[in-house]
Amino acid sequence: MLHGIDVSSYNSANYSTSGLDFVFVKVTEGTSYTNPKWVVQRDRARRAGLVVGYYHYLSPGSMRAQGDYFLDRIALRAGDVLALDWEHPDVWGGDKDRWLAHVKAEAPGHRVVLYCNRDFWFNRDTTDNCGDGLWIADPDRPAGNPGVQHPWTFHQYSWAGGLDRNVARFDTRAQLRAWAGAPATDDEPGDDDTGDVPAGDCGE
Repeated sequence: MLHGIDVSSYNSANYSTSGLDFVFVKVTEGTSYTNPKWVVQRDRARRAGLVVGYYHYLSPGSMRAQGDYFLDRIALRAGDVLALDWEHPDVWGGDKDRWLAHVKAEAPGHRVVLYCNRDFWFNRDTTDNCGDGLWIADPDRPAGNPGVQHPWTFHQYSWAGGLDRNVARFDTRAQLRAWAGAPATDDEPGDDDTGDVPAGDCGE
C-alpha cells in the first residue's frame, strides 16, 4: 500500500512529505470558497514528486455550478486526480452523482473519485456510484482494512493530530501514476509499474 495525506486550510503549507506517495488538497467548497493555501500546498507535493489530487467539498445548490467553480481554479496536469468530498448533511446521493458525471464529462482524462464516510456510503448512497474509485473514511479500522465490501481505492484511516492520513490500494507509486494517467517517467528507479492494479471503479 501507498501512504498519503489530505490537507485543507486548517493544515500548514509546510507539511512534511516524508514517507508520502500522494497528497489530496482541498481547493473549493460550494461556489464561493477557495482554500487560500491550496496552491502552495499543491506545489509542496509537486516538488516532492508526489501524486497530486484535488478535492471539492460539496454543498447544497447547483452541482454543475460547483463542478465548474472547482475546475475553473485548477490548472490540471496529466495524472492529477479529482475528488468529491461528500459529507454535507443536506446533500444527497443524486446530487453527488450529478457532480461526478459533470466533472468527469468536463475532465475526461482524469480520474474522478468519491470521498465519503461509511454512514454516507451505507445509508445515503443508493447507486454505488463512486466514479472512478471509492475513497472511504473509516478511522475505526486499521489502515488498508476499511469496513466496506465494495472495492475501494483510498482509505482515510486516521484523523489523529489534526492530519488526515490515507493509504492507496497500489503496490508502487508507478502503479498509482499509471492508474491516474500520468506520463511514464524514469525518476523512480526500481519502481515496477507492471504489477496488478486494483479494480476500484464504481458502477453508474
